[in-house]
Amino acid sequence: MSDKHAIGDTKLTEDQSKADPENHVGPDRQAECQGQEGGQEAPQQPTRLYKRRWMIVLLFSSYSLCNSFQWIQYGIINNIFTKFYSVDTFAIDWMSMIYMLTYIPFIFPVAWLLEKKGLRVVALVATALNCTGTWIKVASVRPHLFAVTVLGQFCCSLAQVFILGMPSQIASVWFGTEEVSTACSIGVFGNQLGIAIGFLVPPVLVPNVDDMDELAHHISIMFYITAGVATLLFILVVFVFQERPKLPPTQAQATARSILPEQYSYTASIARLLRNRPFILLIITYGLNVGCFYAVGTLLNRMIIIHYPGEEVTAGRIGLTIVVAGMVGSLICGVWLDRTKTYKQTTLAVYFMSLVGMIVYAATLSLGHLWVVFITAGALGFFMTGYLPLGFEFAVELTYPESEGTSSGLLNCSAQVFGIIFTICQGKIIDRFGTLAGNIFLCVFLLIGTIMTGLIKSDLRRQKANLSAKTTEDPSDCHDWSPAAPSVIKETHF
Repeated sequence: MSDKHAIGDTKLTEDQSKADPENHVGPDRQAECQGQEGGQEAPQQPTRLYKRRWMIVLLFSSYSLCNSFQWIQYGIINNIFTKFYSVDTFAIDWMSMIYMLTYIPFIFPVAWLLEKKGLRVVALVATALNCTGTWIKVASVRPHLFAVTVLGQFCCSLAQVFILGMPSQIASVWFGTEEVSTACSIGVFGNQLGIAIGFLVPPVLVPNVDDMDELAHHISIMFYITAGVATLLFILVVFVFQERPKLPPTQAQATARSILPEQYSYTASIARLLRNRPFILLIITYGLNVGCFYAVGTLLNRMIIIHYPGEEVTAGRIGLTIVVAGMVGSLICGVWLDRTKTYKQTTLAVYFMSLVGMIVYAATLSLGHLWVVFITAGALGFFMTGYLPLGFEFAVELTYPESEGTSSGLLNCSAQVFGIIFTICQGKIIDRFGTLAGNIFLCVFLLIGTIMTGLIKSDLRRQKANLSAKTTEDPSDCHDWSPAAPSVIKETHF
């Protein structure tokens, strides 16, 4: 079972004890103090932060980037791929929606695999599938090989199932109590950056030309670049990605390591989560918000081309603006949560501003001024994609001490379901009634999500556990080594 980083860290390391022998409390004294403070007989286990943790989270962000780039690489130049493969726009829409569809049936076995086999096995499978999918797509650059390119995209979509639930898990296993929200945001950051590059690069690499041989050449360049990057990342994961640090970063992770696999029931964990009413509300509201983002991203090319014909590259830049603004929002929200722990208030505020941003974007899209669309799309992205790490971390709070991988998986499953529904429905509405009606459709569901977010009971179980640990502090010298003592964990090298 994975770590719940709620209990305070053990702040003393071997390096600190050597540097400050007068204040060092030995193991015997630790045991004595524990007996005084909580009737516990066993001493606290040693914890340590390793600098390697930053390499792990950055490597994860990199291969998450490579995978999410491919989610939107077809949709953002929908009209070009429609012409090249001689299929309709709905078929190209499915090249994005296949990411959502694949996630739904595979998330539960993958979450089970994450719990049983750990981070390294899941990382290896993810990068291997992603690499395989990219090379299949390299072989699909012929107008009659649409089925082959679908197969390649399916492999990449399957890899995504092994990626989306990992940010909170990596944060728990590798990072200290005061870093987990920031680390989770960095993990989500890679996914968002990949989407941003997916909006920007394909329209530049694949111009809208009429000559099919020239168009095939441009598409193959894009696919070869993607395959090369995916291959490099797979090799790096094989040689660099580590399952977990030698010593745990927190006492909660140390406790989690002591739990035997046979003591943990995945199905029982799922059952407990589905009886957790605040978490069920969060599953629905998260799905509504992220599903709206998926629909906007998938259909962005179509919406822009309707009002601004021939602006494929501009559509990509607007998508880039949405995601880059969201990346900034994600990092700000992650740091804010680490400092304030105001999960409910921050989530509700960001959700409400996502609704406001969607209303303004819908009202200004058809005004004929692209600079206005850039501004409103950026504001929408700041809050809508900035909401992603908030949902992950709020879920961990509401579901403590259940596995982060399981709670994240359920959130993402909800997002995929709503993403498919919203993309199909909004696409049909746009075809029949126009972009304004399609965007109003999304606004209605964001309003429902905002109201439901306000109804979520702020049962911060992880914070309660942290507070409980602090109330056991002894004002005597035992405070010097207490897990909740406000000292700084010393980093160690690899």
